Amino acid sequence: MLCISKNENFAEVHTLNGKDKEKIEKNHNGENQSDGAETHGGDENGTDESFEEKKEKAREVKLSNISESGSVITKKDGASIHTLVIAGQIEGHYALSGNTKSTKYEHVIPQLVDVEESDDTDGLLIILNTVGGDVEAGLAIAEMISGMSKPTVSLVLGGGHSIGVPLAVCTDKSFIVPSATMTIHPVRTNGLVIGVPQSFTYFFRMQDRICDFIVKHSRLDREKLNELMMETDELASDVGSVVDGIEAVNIGLIDEVGSLSDALGFLKGEIAKRKSK
Repeated sequence: MLCISKNENFAEVHTLNGKDKEKIEKNHNGENQSDGAETHGGDENGTDESFEEKKEKAREVKLSNISESGSVITKKDGASIHTLVIAGQIEGHYALSGNTKSTKYEHVIPQLVDVEESDDTDGLLIILNTVGGDVEAGLAIAEMISGMSKPTVSLVLGGGHSIGVPLAVCTDKSFIVPSATMTIHPVRTNGLVIGVPQSFTYFFRMQDRICDFIVKHSRLDREKLNELMMETDELASDVGSVVDGIEAVNIGLIDEVGSLSDALGFLKGEIAKRKSK
């Protein structure tokens, strides 16, 4: 048998006996197996790196959603839940200063539409810690949430004051932690007010809209609500009342005292009921 071997400058032709032929074939087969193993290992490393990169990108997107819009989507126990945080002051028609923590209604409303329309989202969790804010913006958000077909639940942490009250009661079920408080007071305004009867009529009509919404979506009756709203002995420099978590449940404003696990438990239960139908 003839074998051509190459080096840098020339090729030589050798005559091989049987033993040399067998040795070369074994060496040749070993090299092929080694090359195959190296190639396979490279593919595995590439796959691992690709998986880690995708995982990191997904984590970055999740963190970006939390920081920009105060929302996150979690998937567990067969339920995909969209969590929306309403914190600080609710910003409406006028932009607040950069030093004020705010929730912008133009950011919240598109999220609510997405939750309602998306097949990947099963329910909505609202977490509240707000001092109130723009009446029309807050009421608009509350109306949208109350009209959703998917299961919704709210949890009041810290405070659910002023226009935060309609936002707390607009869901299918509301929870509040014992240490949280809620302020109920009449409508007020900033800026120029024209001292004519029409101005006061406008305030009364706006207040009626808010009261009607609260009564419709809670167990609190209108007479008790008006009594709390017009209380003069509770607040030092304002008219109204402050109720804590347990009192809010006792008067029928909030459904139940509970924590995050209670709110999630209710929501997952409602989602499971709908999926079983």
